[in-house]
Amino acid sequence: MKIGRIILREIRIPLVHFFETSFGRTTNRRIVLVEVESGGAVGWGEVTAGERPFYNEEWTDAAWSVLRDFVAPRVIGKTLKSASQATQLSSGIRGHQMACGGLEAALWHLESCLIGVPLWKHIGGIRKEIACGVSIGIQDSVEKLLDLIEQETAAGYQRIKIKIKPGWDVDVVHQVRDRFPDVQLMADANSAYTLDDSEHLKQLDAFQLMMIEQPLAHDEIIDHAKLQAKMSTPICLDECIRSAHHARQAIEMGAAQIINIKLGRVGGFSEALKVHAVCRDQGVPVWCGGMLEAGIGRAHNVALSTLEGFSLPGDVSASSRYWKRDVINPPVEVSEIGTIQAPEAIGLGYEIDQDYIETLTVRKEVLR
Repeated sequence: MKIGRIILREIRIPLVHFFETSFGRTTNRRIVLVEVESGGAVGWGEVTAGERPFYNEEWTDAAWSVLRDFVAPRVIGKTLKSASQATQLSSGIRGHQMACGGLEAALWHLESCLIGVPLWKHIGGIRKEIACGVSIGIQDSVEKLLDLIEQETAAGYQRIKIKIKPGWDVDVVHQVRDRFPDVQLMADANSAYTLDDSEHLKQLDAFQLMMIEQPLAHDEIIDHAKLQAKMSTPICLDECIRSAHHARQAIEMGAAQIINIKLGRVGGFSEALKVHAVCRDQGVPVWCGGMLEAGIGRAHNVALSTLEGFSLPGDVSASSRYWKRDVINPPVEVSEIGTIQAPEAIGLGYEIDQDYIETLTVRKEVLR
C-alpha cells in the first residue's frame, strides 16, 4: 500500500464526568487523530497521549509535532509491504510510542480495509466477545465512589478498578470491600508510591484484590520485584512496560504477575502483539488498559482485546461513560452481562462520524 497523504486533526471533547488519578483531574480531552489514505481506502488512528506529560513524557502538543515533523515524513509516499513496516521506519525515533502508535494503528486499520476483513481478525483475534471492566477515578467523597460502583456493577461490568494515591488508599479500599464483598476489585496507583511505602501497601493484602496496578515509579522494574516479594496481592505493570523486552524482563524478575497492554504505550499493534506473545508463552494474563480514548481509540482497544491472552476484563467500557456523543457510529456499547461483541464489519467495525469530528476539530494539517 502506497501512502498518498496523512491528515492530522486535534479534536477537543468534554468528558461527561471528570476523571481523577494521582496525576490530577481531567475534564476535557485534547486528542490527536491520524487519517491515512491509500488507493481510495482510509485508515484512522488515535494518539492516546494525555494533555500533560504526567502519565509518561508524551502529551498532545508534543505528539502533534513528532507526528508532523518526524513520523509522517518517514511514511508518506512509501509503498509499505505491511502496516508493521511503519515500526521499522520509525525505529530511529527515541520514545514517543504514543505518537508513533497513533499512525501505526491507522495503518493497521487501512490494511484491514484493503484486504476486506475486520481489524480484530486481521491482528489474529479469536475472542468474539470480550469481557469489560470499568475504571473509576478518585472522587470528591467515598460515598460518591460507592454510589458509582453500585451504578457500574448494576450495569453488568465484570470488574471494578479504583484509582488510589497516598491519603486515598487503604481506608477507601476497605470501605469499598465492606460494601461490595464479592466484586472483582483492583486498585491502580499510577506510580504514586515508593518502595519505602511497602508496609503501608501490604495492608491491601487483606482485601482480596485481583491486583494492584503500577504502584511504584513509571520506569521501575527492580523495585516492583522487591515489592511483589513482600505482598500476596498480584502486581500488574503498566507504565514501565513499553516493549516485549520490558515484559520479558519484568516476568523473569518476578516484578509482574499480570501485565496491562495499552496500544499507544507500546507503539501500536506490532509491538502489542509481541508483548502479548511473551506473556502468553510465560502464562502471564494480560488485559487492555484505557487512556480516556474517544471512539476510534476505543474501537482499536476492542480489536486488541480479542487476542487469546486477554483473559481478564479490560478498561474497554461503553462510550456513554465518557462522552455525550462519540466520534463513531454506533457508539461502543456494553451488554447487561458486561461484554462487547467483536464487530463483523470490515475494518474497525464502526463508522467514523467525520461530520461530527469536523465540528470538534481545532487544528488540522494535510501532509502530502
